[in-house]
Amino acid sequence: MERLAGRIILLWGWRRLAAAFAAGALLVLTQAPYDFFAAGFISLPVLVWLLDGATAQPSLNPLSRLKPAFATGWWFGFGYFLAGLWWIGGALLVEAESFAWALPLAVLGIPLMLAFFYGFATAVARIFWTNGIGRIAAIAFGFGLAEWLRTFLFTGFPWNPVGLAAMPTPLLMQSVTVTGVTGMNALAVFVFATPALLAARRSLRLGLILAAVMIAAHAGYGYIRLNSPADASADKLAVRIVQPSIDLSEKWDDSVRDRVFATTMELSARPPQAGRPAPQLVLWPETSVPFFFTERPDALAAIGEMLKPGQTLVAGVVREEARGGEPLYYNSVIAIDDGGEIVGAVDKVHLVPFGEYIPFADVAARFGIGQLVAGPMNFVAGSQRHPLELPGGIKASPFICYEIIFPELVAVDVASTRIIVNVTNDAWFGETPGPYQHFRQAQVRAVENGLPLLRAANNGISGVIDARGRVIDALALNVRDVVDVELEVPDAPSAAVLRPRLNGLAILGILAAFALAGRVRQRLQAN
Repeated sequence: MERLAGRIILLWGWRRLAAAFAAGALLVLTQAPYDFFAAGFISLPVLVWLLDGATAQPSLNPLSRLKPAFATGWWFGFGYFLAGLWWIGGALLVEAESFAWALPLAVLGIPLMLAFFYGFATAVARIFWTNGIGRIAAIAFGFGLAEWLRTFLFTGFPWNPVGLAAMPTPLLMQSVTVTGVTGMNALAVFVFATPALLAARRSLRLGLILAAVMIAAHAGYGYIRLNSPADASADKLAVRIVQPSIDLSEKWDDSVRDRVFATTMELSARPPQAGRPAPQLVLWPETSVPFFFTERPDALAAIGEMLKPGQTLVAGVVREEARGGEPLYYNSVIAIDDGGEIVGAVDKVHLVPFGEYIPFADVAARFGIGQLVAGPMNFVAGSQRHPLELPGGIKASPFICYEIIFPELVAVDVASTRIIVNVTNDAWFGETPGPYQHFRQAQVRAVENGLPLLRAANNGISGVIDARGRVIDALALNVRDVVDVELEVPDAPSAAVLRPRLNGLAILGILAAFALAGRVRQRLQAN
């Protein structure tokens, strides 16, 4: 191990950057759908050894001395995000004749930008760098801080946070109710990076003990929580989730809209599955209605006729609103009662840059940049979110598409509700890791907030997730079918959402103090 570490430390030039890129790409195997967490015990130690050798001349100013560490982390991040997000380019191929030109911008541009966060992480870590366990705490702090910043800087894009590598199953998701995702990111990096101590064996015993305690506490807490009594439930809600699996090439085709709508209606009207009660709630995916209700009031009347007494439909739609003589379009979720009346609507607040709207649109237009994915129009962001009332007076918080990946956004908006609803259309990305990664993050949001989650996706993965992240029932990709579940709705969330957020920041503070103490101790010994 010492010989291998020495070779990696001494790598230089393009070989060093290639090793960082490969280590980052390897780390993607810890994410869904692969869930090969052991890859983290290879990838992160290699990064530590590369940073051991990321030195600069002492005569340079402090910022310049961090450039080798930043470059190492940047290439590591580029490998990680390129291998983990290449499937985003699929959205541009739905209408390839119009958008294929932008494929390099999506496939390469997004990883190129996100890699700066990991470059920042390794530069911060290098400030605290030592030759012992302190550097393990330093890299854990750097990544924890970078992942926290990734949740909100530049509109935020916390896809595949490194901490998900430690949460491949519900058993290993429960600790997030204590640490939050911020703390989990940092602790996961600490544990995965610990084998780097095997090379010089300095602080090896302490590092292995700390890692073993963290792993045991992580798994043990999950076992205890999953086997503890379920939260009190005063209500049950019979739910039908519809997965119509509509081809995106047809979704906005005027000539087939009636057939698309009829397919979704037929699935919704099917008799209940064997042994299941008639659904009280029917849930359709994002933009599942292929026209405006303002243009087709007959469709709204047809929904009212299809719904049985007492049933409510919650559907993803494009909502049109006239303002100042100009039409505005919202990506929305609406609730329709059994009389065919719209009784609630929530607009998407966090839109996808370049996919649903163009940042700095006037400036972008000068360079010929418009909407980069196929779709009906540019959207306007909603001003605020509020709960929808479901049958039985149960309140639910809806999140559209990738809104579900933002821990803070979800935590704030579910405070007074009892169910999380996520509608999405992952058909943009085909049979790639994207839909699996998206579903995994929805699972973690359910655990974090202690609430069950209903997820309707056009082509999958649709399903029902309980408050502890267990999948009650689900539909695989590209299956056209429905899920019928009688969901037990807890009286109140089983997780205190504020505490883990604060605990996560506290974990970052402890790791920073640990790393700083190691740095100070090493300097004192040198003197």
